[in-house]
Amino acid sequence: MHAPVSFNQKIHLPDEIKLHAISSAALYGRGVFTTVAIYNQKPFLWEKHWRRLNENAAKIGINLPEFSETEVKNAVSEIIIQNKVENGRARITFFDESASRIWSFETNRKTSLLITSADFRAAKDLHLTVSPYPINSKSPLAGVKCCNYLENVLALENAKAHGFAEAVRLNERGEAASACMANLFWIKDGKTFTPALKTGCLAGTTREFLLETYSIEEKTITLEELNEADEIFLTSAGIGIAKVAQFNEKILKSNKTLDIKRKVLI
Repeated sequence: MHAPVSFNQKIHLPDEIKLHAISSAALYGRGVFTTVAIYNQKPFLWEKHWRRLNENAAKIGINLPEFSETEVKNAVSEIIIQNKVENGRARITFFDESASRIWSFETNRKTSLLITSADFRAAKDLHLTVSPYPINSKSPLAGVKCCNYLENVLALENAKAHGFAEAVRLNERGEAASACMANLFWIKDGKTFTPALKTGCLAGTTREFLLETYSIEEKTITLEELNEADEIFLTSAGIGIAKVAQFNEKILKSNKTLDIKRKVLI
């Protein structure tokens, strides 16, 4: 992570940031975030990120009216300039600092905004496995990019502990939903597919952009069917479009994946 950071639209060093320890954010992870790709010092797909932030905040009861889109975008631009980010990523996090009904305290602040920046995550020649931790497609948090992200982190750490870079997560019905930290795509017989949102996967902004740009079909798929894929790739703002070199023991080609990656103008 780069320093400094932006907290409530003011520049700080990371160790100067303070959240209420008895807030809903600290106790329950009540907050939403998005990671925006930065290309040529500009946020990529900004409108999609801002729309999703507001939709996700509404789903889990976070109040955002005190933050306008213009103010937040200006704060992102400021941290890009401060940290000299030519190409990289910025994370925008809204924390619910209101008191919970279980552990209450008096506070005047309802929501805090943190903006951080960093380089892109490394994602070269990914080796992929299957996570033992399923996604609950019926969860109220399914499809919400919230700060309660520990399941994703534990799934990723489990994959890395077994020598893999990432893992496919299945839902409770055994359908492939996503990777731990990215959306999932696969190519079979020249056609490109991605899991439907009803599997419990996140409505990623890069995913949405590719669906709008290319002929890609949303589909439910079993692990057995995914094993038959000709190519697999992952997408997120933090890694862009990353080809999977190996899925368990299967070596994958990457002809069309690389073709899609080359054609995406960023």
